[in-house]
Amino acid sequence: MKFADKQNCTGCGACYSICPTRCILMIPDTEGFLYPTVDGKNCTGCTKCEEICPSIVQGIMRKPLKVYAAKNLDEEIRYQSSSGGIFTLLAEYVIKEDGVVFGALFNDAWEVVHDYTEAEEGLAAFRGSKYVQSIIGDTFVRTKEFLQNGRKVLYSGTPCQIAGLKGFLRKEYDNLLTIDFVCHGVPSPLVWRKYLTEISAFMNVYKICNIKFRSKKHGWRCDHLYYEYILSNNEKMLCSFTGDKNEYYRGFIQGLFTRLSCHSCPVRSLKSGSDITIADYWGIQNVLPEFDDGKGISLVMVVTEKGKNIYNLLNVACEETSYNEALVCNRNIDISAPPHLKRAFFFKHWNNVPVISLIAKLTLDPLQVRLRRRIVILLQQLGLLVFIKSLLNGDPK
Repeated sequence: MKFADKQNCTGCGACYSICPTRCILMIPDTEGFLYPTVDGKNCTGCTKCEEICPSIVQGIMRKPLKVYAAKNLDEEIRYQSSSGGIFTLLAEYVIKEDGVVFGALFNDAWEVVHDYTEAEEGLAAFRGSKYVQSIIGDTFVRTKEFLQNGRKVLYSGTPCQIAGLKGFLRKEYDNLLTIDFVCHGVPSPLVWRKYLTEISAFMNVYKICNIKFRSKKHGWRCDHLYYEYILSNNEKMLCSFTGDKNEYYRGFIQGLFTRLSCHSCPVRSLKSGSDITIADYWGIQNVLPEFDDGKGISLVMVVTEKGKNIYNLLNVACEETSYNEALVCNRNIDISAPPHLKRAFFFKHWNNVPVISLIAKLTLDPLQVRLRRRIVILLQQLGLLVFIKSLLNGDPK
């Protein structure tokens, strides 16, 4: 494979899945990210891996057919979801059609892996954000088997995973619905594992029972990393941190241990080929303040006719908005987040020191930076940021 630089590989696993001799393995590097390794003895030189790679053969930039602010009418489902709970509505539709739903979940070791369910009860594990790159495994192959057997399939994942699946399938299937989300980038699974090990040792944890990256315990906009665990004395404990107070969350947001390819993502601008792209509708208080109840609003970008037809069947509360309105506070739709200036330093030293203290040292912003961020957030909440920008641009409205 023609990967001279790691920043060109998203780790989607399409090459591993399509290799006819299974001579490609996904092996973690020293940063903990999976990269394809080719066994030259068994490689036949068929070039299928290169023909379907989303970094080598990139999709076209697209714009959505329709853009909505949306929320699930089931308040409990919406509370359990990161934003408005729209993924669950789409997944329930497919399950009721005797379909199969693929998504990312935590396994027993709190690693993030892709799996599938054929029952509505299994959807709960797929809800919520998981800020770790998931392991695809053989889910592309299983998806193809279900499709060829006539089953409806919903496959959800990061944009690069959807692009990888589309390349692997090499044809369109009427019974496949693909959903991706506006992605900030994927952090290292190995950093996540070391972080969990350290925090478990510090808190004397016997067993972790639950983890939520985007708990709504204190509201939708108050990002909380939530833990539920059992101590060595069998006492059950609950613990949550606001995003800016948690080292792992800060490191993720600032791009300290994100995959290299995420900083020059080849599938932004809706290039993945997905039918529907979802996200938090940040900035909704400026676009549709009467629709914003503070409990989570989904941004839904319907990109294909198939996606539009299925979305129109849902029983959902929604208001149509525009693509330009969505872009204002959701720039990761078409712009990659930059890496942290100390990213290389972090990965040079992270195995030799406690990872929590290293993240804390590298991500704690100076006081003036923290104050500036707080002011921007406050202006956004008051709906004044767009107005101030228009004044500065000489275009008051």
